[in-house]
Amino acid sequence: MKLVTIARLLNPADAQLARSRLEAAGFHPFVTGELAALSMDGYSLAAGGIQVQLPEPEAAEGLEYLNSSQPDESDDAGSSSETE
Repeated sequence: MKLVTIARLLNPADAQLARSRLEAAGFHPFVTGELAALSMDGYSLAAGGIQVQLPEPEAAEGLEYLNSSQPDESDDAGSSSETE
């Protein structure tokens, strides 16, 4: 199974969030380089980031999903649709 990198992130939390969103949508993601990034400050940047990867048959659709499903800023916890 060939894996394709669909995202390179510098923050382990962002990489895990992307992985979690992809899994919830039915994809089969892998995160690589996270342990190295956590072991030394700045290593993630020097190594090209933490990679979020998908199997080749899922890569194009997964990348499209990840790019199109960004959290909407208008859905803040402070906004309310209740009428008084």
